[in-house]
Amino acid sequence: MNQQIRNYLPGIVFTAILAAAGFLVAELPLVNQVGPLAAAIVLAVIYRHFFGYPERLHTGIRFSTKKLLRLAIILFGLKLNIDVILHEGLPLLFRGTLVILFAVGLMMLLAKIFKADKSLTLLLGIGTGICGASAIAAVSPILKAKEKDTALSAGIISVIGTLFAIAYTIIRPLLPADAETYGMWAGLSLHEIAHVALAGEPAGEDGLAMALLAKLSRVFLLVPVSLILVWIMNRKKRNEESGRAIAFPWFLLGFIALSLFGSYIDGTLFTIPATVMNGISTGTSFILTMAMVGLGLNVSLSDVKNKAWKPTLLLLVTSVLLSLFTYWIVA
Repeated sequence: MNQQIRNYLPGIVFTAILAAAGFLVAELPLVNQVGPLAAAIVLAVIYRHFFGYPERLHTGIRFSTKKLLRLAIILFGLKLNIDVILHEGLPLLFRGTLVILFAVGLMMLLAKIFKADKSLTLLLGIGTGICGASAIAAVSPILKAKEKDTALSAGIISVIGTLFAIAYTIIRPLLPADAETYGMWAGLSLHEIAHVALAGEPAGEDGLAMALLAKLSRVFLLVPVSLILVWIMNRKKRNEESGRAIAFPWFLLGFIALSLFGSYIDGTLFTIPATVMNGISTGTSFILTMAMVGLGLNVSLSDVKNKAWKPTLLLLVTSVLLSLFTYWIVA
């Protein structure tokens, strides 16, 4: 076996084992509402706390954290149907832009007022405004965020988003809104696609379809937001007159390419079987979970205690206000 493969393989296998454990734990009652990604991050943090960071496996863990994370973001592009958004979702793109500005702007304002950790708060704001942990994973390399901040924010937003999705299903029958209005509200305000699906399903096919369309309009905005962040970070570097310019996030080109493929080639020139697409979707989730395990291994519980409690409270406040704001613009 090639020496380089021998160096990488143990760490990659280790992250895969913890990711698989996360999927198994996520099948348990109550935990199944949170999902495997958050479960795997918690397992990784617990492992680090009791057994320390596995230095011998560092090379493979870093591979999962860096390379597999980018691969997951590229594959995530298959979930974005650009054609549907351009034909039916242009008004939603405008509303999605408002959501991102509201979430990020409010989070950073509250962080300044309450002196919360700015890096963690910015990641949570971007995750809230776009698509949860996936958005956090995509922008972290651009923002040069610490791995522990990426893991903390991804885990926090997965848990908080799940709680809000469950709350939406509880209050839905009490709202004076039809299925499509409710679906649009859920899609514009909830954090991740899984949360939107959870909250939208009780509204029936029409409500769920509108919820997913609204959510995908926000996912679509991940690329322009990332490019804006590259420009801002490079401008900051120039003003500081130090450091290298932020590299263009080339993996986003893969994200765009697969989005275009899924939107205009699959189903026209040929069709990928549904079973294969489901397999790709599951594989993407697993790869992303492996990457999050690698990030989680860099988190100590003292980080959670000292850094995360203020941003978590600010995320709760922002999420509540975002829910009210988005309901106002769709009702």
